[in-house]
Amino acid sequence: MTSPAAAADRGPINGNPLIEIPAGPFVFGRDDGPENERPRRVIEGMAFSINRTEITNRQYRRFVEATGHRAAFYANHPILGLDDRPVVGVSWEDAVAFCRHYGLSLPSEQQYERAARGTKGAPFPWSERAGKAVPANFGTDSCCSGDARDGYPMTAPADAFAHGASGEGVLNLVGNVWEWTSDVYAPYEGGTEAVNVGPYRVLRGGAWNSDSAHLTTTYRLAYDPEFRFAANGGFRCVRSKP
Repeated sequence: MTSPAAAADRGPINGNPLIEIPAGPFVFGRDDGPENERPRRVIEGMAFSINRTEITNRQYRRFVEATGHRAAFYANHPILGLDDRPVVGVSWEDAVAFCRHYGLSLPSEQQYERAARGTKGAPFPWSERAGKAVPANFGTDSCCSGDARDGYPMTAPADAFAHGASGEGVLNLVGNVWEWTSDVYAPYEGGTEAVNVGPYRVLRGGAWNSDSAHLTTTYRLAYDPEFRFAANGGFRCVRSKP
């Protein structure tokens, strides 16, 4: 089975093309999940392009060599540091600096959801195309430990799990590594969640050690943007259309 192909351009990051996501209405949020995911509403989205995969260690190392930016914390790890695996051990600012270097930015929560859910508000990128098997890299049934049931005890190659691609062909938007977004963590407009809005940014998508409750296209994780020691947190970039 192959994922449907969408229009793409090679983009500025070698080996990681940008997949076009067209403008149009899409479902954002949900009413039948955690309070911080409410309310469900239809939003008119602008067109943008998003990296086909998470940024890999190889791609991040090229950025480090070109700019002198600090290396990822797990750059030399025997598994997490492999060239084809998504880079982990990066702060929000590290991710912002990488994307900015290539004239790109981190995706907003709305951009992440549109890329991952399609237009109809699917709970998973792969919808019903993949059958009963979950085509993603995830953890044990209870949070938060990795296992090898999916073939990988920790991170998987960024281009693995082609059956789990989104409708436009974007890979691993759920599972493998959490992904930084550009947004500050706060209740959605129209939401009723009572939170102390702190200096947190939002991670999306779950990771190789996540249980099923965290592996949806709507789950929001508030996280310290300065923390760079997470072995399960990475990112990808977007190009917004004018």
